[in-house]
Amino acid sequence: MSGRSMIGPMAIPVPLPALTRKRGNPNWGKPIRFAPALPTEFELRVRQLRLTAEIYTSSAELHTWCERNRNRCYVPEWLLEEWDIAVDLNIGTTVADRHRHTAHFLVS
Repeated sequence: MSGRSMIGPMAIPVPLPALTRKRGNPNWGKPIRFAPALPTEFELRVRQLRLTAEIYTSSAELHTWCERNRNRCYVPEWLLEEWDIAVDLNIGTTVADRHRHTAHFLVS
């Protein structure tokens, strides 16, 4: 062997300045940004039909859409009243939920 080592001199770690070590949440203490509001299905349909608020009530296509989707999508209350469309308030609840809410009326 020639007296030379295969392992060279070790690099000495140099401490990094504290400014480059970013630890923790950079957004800590900052207010949360809200996501932009997305259009409702009703608004998308109105845009697709190219309607303005003044002509909503004269649109047969919008009337049909509102009747079909009254229990599934948002429809402005004033429009429901104008067209005399009733919304089923029990949609989305189970039979057991409806029974639990009405059971106290059935007790004599």
